[in-house]
Amino acid sequence: MRKLALAIAAVVTVLTLWMAPVAQAADLDHGGQLFGNNCAACHIGGSNVVNGAKTLKQADLEKYEMASIEAITSQVTNGKNAMPAFKGRLSNDDIADVAAYVLSQAEQGW
Repeated sequence: MRKLALAIAAVVTVLTLWMAPVAQAADLDHGGQLFGNNCAACHIGGSNVVNGAKTLKQADLEKYEMASIEAITSQVTNGKNAMPAFKGRLSNDDIADVAAYVLSQAEQGW
């Protein structure tokens, strides 16, 4: 009976680890460097030199339904309107770091 219980526990553990998403912490320092090199020309300090109404400030991110990692990641990856797509120019990890940096800065008030 003990062997059966251990076998079941082992199977459950393996399945849990196998099915669980791998959580990777974003590197905010790296995201800040990438932002400075790729985004700051248009978004210095959370502003928007192309469309002043759509800044990276928390209130505007919320207003335009962009106040999430997923929304920012999509915008950086695919671009929209005057913003270029960074898919192919930045890796997925780089884009995740930039998105986390932008959201973090917005939450802190830039």
